[in-house]
Amino acid sequence: MAFWNPWRGCRRVSEGCKFCFIHEGDKKRAVDTSLIEKTAQFDAPIKQTKNGYKMKSGQKVYVCFSSDFLIEEADPWRGECWQMMRERSDLQFIFLTKRIQRLSEVAPKDWGEGYDNVTIGVSVETQARADQRLSSLQQLPVKHKNIICQPLLEEVTLADYLEGVELVMAGGEYHQKARPLNYDWILKLREEAVAARIPFEFRQCGTHFIKDEEMYQLNYRQLFSQAKKANINWYPN
Repeated sequence: MAFWNPWRGCRRVSEGCKFCFIHEGDKKRAVDTSLIEKTAQFDAPIKQTKNGYKMKSGQKVYVCFSSDFLIEEADPWRGECWQMMRERSDLQFIFLTKRIQRLSEVAPKDWGEGYDNVTIGVSVETQARADQRLSSLQQLPVKHKNIICQPLLEEVTLADYLEGVELVMAGGEYHQKARPLNYDWILKLREEAVAARIPFEFRQCGTHFIKDEEMYQLNYRQLFSQAKKANINWYPN
């Protein structure tokens, strides 16, 4: 597993961005999140040593976790990134986006039905955002697609959008003022994913977590340990 952040900085586009870890992390470091700029890691997938590529073949590469890969300000640079993904067909690139509707505008000319080595995860937080973004995802040519319901802010149904999806992930929000996550919402998503025989992962609880009508306040480590303890991840045989 590797991480590749070709640029950094982002802009809020919807409710789920309110306490985004990018913005919160930048605030602590006194960094201007609205400044979107290339990083020194821009060409990481094709950097080489005398023995070959630094990024070893066969890895999953998580892309742009310090921004959104489809953000408008990165349009001048994205073409080079598509080219690096083509060159490194031996790597599996995975990026998340809240801007999936832009894919048709910025996909490379040879995108076709999608690159074999690129997985796109679409982030949704409410039913309105799911209807908006996932209807676009269903209509666009993407070979590998995931749905990320995090931070989940209300009960959401994905039943109409699961065709061709390879993974559903869900989780809550981390912040002192985080909006509550109800465990029943997670179980509903799991039920829909299992019915469609799609892998499901409960990644993290929320800082404010409701289970059996009781509210719990969790620290950062508990978000992950309690989700793991729930033992509800599911994968088809």
